[in-house]
Amino acid sequence: MANTLELYYESAYLKEFDATVLSCTEGGDGSFFVCLDRTAFFPEQGGQSCDKGVIIDRNGKEHAVKYVSIQDGVITHCLDSSFSEGECVHGVIDFTHRFSNMQQHTGEHIFSGIVNSRFGYDNVGFHLSDSEVTMDYNGQLTEEDIREVETLVNEAIWANVEVICSFPSDEELSKTDYRSKKELTGAIRIVTIPGYDVCACCAPHVLKTGEIGLLKVVKAQNYKGGTRISILCGKRALEYISLEHGIVDDLVRIFTTSQDNIISSVEKLKSELSACKGQMAELQNRLLDHEIREVDSELKNVFLVKEAFLDQNVIRKTVNLLSASHPGFCGVFAGDDKNGYRYIIASGTDSKDARQLQKVLSQEFGAKGGGNSPMIQGSLSGIDIKAVINRCQEF
Repeated sequence: MANTLELYYESAYLKEFDATVLSCTEGGDGSFFVCLDRTAFFPEQGGQSCDKGVIIDRNGKEHAVKYVSIQDGVITHCLDSSFSEGECVHGVIDFTHRFSNMQQHTGEHIFSGIVNSRFGYDNVGFHLSDSEVTMDYNGQLTEEDIREVETLVNEAIWANVEVICSFPSDEELSKTDYRSKKELTGAIRIVTIPGYDVCACCAPHVLKTGEIGLLKVVKAQNYKGGTRISILCGKRALEYISLEHGIVDDLVRIFTTSQDNIISSVEKLKSELSACKGQMAELQNRLLDHEIREVDSELKNVFLVKEAFLDQNVIRKTVNLLSASHPGFCGVFAGDDKNGYRYIIASGTDSKDARQLQKVLSQEFGAKGGGNSPMIQGSLSGIDIKAVINRCQEF
């Protein structure tokens, strides 16, 4: 089969095109794989997701393109409909999606080019999906380094530098110093952003850097001894910043403060909450100590049902105190019948195996949990706690 003519190399801004169906084969799940003699649909490759859009048949009906792939120069369009060999069709690219990918990818080139020139690190991993852009570098970048690169990238965007895409001759290529994540064969496409980057790349790019609009680093983490950076460009960056700004506005309203005082307000609230939790745990301890003293010392099995908010450490302390002075099993269930319970159960002074009780709770009441012979813990949902305790009392 002849190779498909890749129209996106002629112009990344081509939105519609006419083509002839070379072949159409049926997939195993009701999908059809359509090959055209020419296409503007960029296939998934080089870490970038494929284009979206529709193919219009000879009757004027639109068919959504689900996926586009490339192998040995043949580009395959996956659709839910079949086409006849030799049929003339019309393709329409979802240019909003295409242009967003162009913004992200060109922004990544500038970022990686600056990282390479300033720190000597290579981009060894790249992923561009509909929701995120990640780059993996084989060296450590500090927060200060990343902020510096982010600023330099945006300065390159504002400079509105031309983005040059070309297929150099072998002689020209031998004299060109360019970045590449792998050894390449055949015609090699070079994307040049003068003063910032020269890189082998197969994807569509913007004509000038100003079309990127804005680049924002949204996440950075250590990854396999290097650094993984997540970025957003253009409209995606604006939407991200708008969302964060909305959160800040909400916090300003909630705390009745100014933006520059939000962090101190949150820290104060966190400190107060921690103090309240400590006070509540102390009061819970006192209340349970009193309740434990009221429990009949002759009882064999002792089970208490408490409020859902009871602190887990308080539950454990209560169970330990009860099991130290009662035979059988002693436990605490915290929660309610509607929302479920957390529980801790320990074997008492006669050292029974609590795992046998856990087995019954799991098999008969759907409990999730585990433990060892002296103590088990877990959770229950959608049950009548009275029925559970009655069953536990049988041991």
